[in-house]
Amino acid sequence: MTYTYTWVDAEQTTLKREDENGNVAFIPTDPGNRHYVEFCNCGATAADYVAPPEPEPLTAEEKLNASGLTVEELRTLLELPEP
Repeated sequence: MTYTYTWVDAEQTTLKREDENGNVAFIPTDPGNRHYVEFCNCGATAADYVAPPEPEPLTAEEKLNASGLTVEELRTLLELPEP
């Protein structure tokens, strides 16, 4: 079976192992873990960790929707006068 390996974090504490069928396993870099020992002994290398991009900031409307409050409830909560 052929595997590809990728570091899951910048600290290189966990490997992601994927086979040609798309099956994925996460392997801690623990010398007591047989899968990590197999990785170390097989001569394979792992692709570098790539941090995910920063998410776009939420708009005021998205924040309000995420809160579950209506505009009226928010006004009441903040005790703002009606426009």
